[in-house]
This record gives sequence, structure tokens and C-alpha cells, in this order.
Amino acid sequence: MAVTQRRGRKIMMTPGELDEFLTTQRTCRVATVSKDGAPHVSALWFAWDGTSLWLYSVVRSKRWTELRRDPRIAVVIDSGEEYGDLRGVELSGTVEFVGEVPRTGELCAELDVPETLFARKNFGLEEMPHDGRHAWARLTPEAIASWDFRKLPPL
Repeated sequence: MAVTQRRGRKIMMTPGELDEFLTTQRTCRVATVSKDGAPHVSALWFAWDGTSLWLYSVVRSKRWTELRRDPRIAVVIDSGEEYGDLRGVELSGTVEFVGEVPRTGELCAELDVPETLFARKNFGLEEMPHDGRHAWARLTPEAIASWDFRKLPPL
């Protein structure tokens, strides 16, 4: 994946900053394409493995239905309240579905890392609890844009 960011290079995150930010943040906003072409945005928890963003979604959600029909996606993760504290990342590309749908906990080596990361970050557990209502979609971004306004000179 190449960084395609042309504008704002002075405030973009370094690879280390990007990895730290995506590893520690919890909630993202997921943009999908509705059947009529309209955008649909929803909030979701995620896990970052250093290469891919793992989304654990309810399979009966509008988001999941839209991704099954059209796997193109854009995701924003951001933080900060004051202008000088704003930081964030936009990732876009196409999702791939991994594991059984819905996820009930069948052995799937490809899900070992994301499920461990997700369970620790969001539930404080060492193993992923499976409820038979969610499933995994992996976004290996084709494009990433980031910003960290803390890098701006003081006003």
C-alpha cells in the first residue's frame, strides 16, 4: 500500500504514529454504498493488525448487507476536541469476508490475531466471545490519508 497523500504532508502521521493511533483507538465510522448509490455511515469497533483493519459487524445490519452487495468502503478514525488536538486517519479500499457467517467460533487460523486483538482491546478478554450474530470483514487499505494537527505551529 502506497501513501497517496499529496496535501497536508506536514501534518500526516508517520508509519509508527499511524500504527499506534490505529492500535489504541476503538471506534471507527464506516461508509458504505447503499443499493440506490447513496452513502451510508455507521459507527463500529475495530482491530488493527499493522496491515489490515478488521471490522466485526452484525450480519443483519444495513452495513453488512451493503458490503456483501458492494465491498467498497471508506473508514475514518479520529480523535480530539480542540482544533490543535485533532488527529485522524481515512482508509479506503475493498473488504474481504473472513470466517463463517455468522461467526460461531469455528477454528480459523486467519482470525486468531484479529480476534485476540479485538477481545483484549474491547472486552479485556484473552479469547473472543462469539454470539452467532457477528462476522468479520477485513480491509487491507488501498489508500490511507492521515492528519495530526498537533504538528501545526501554534496559532
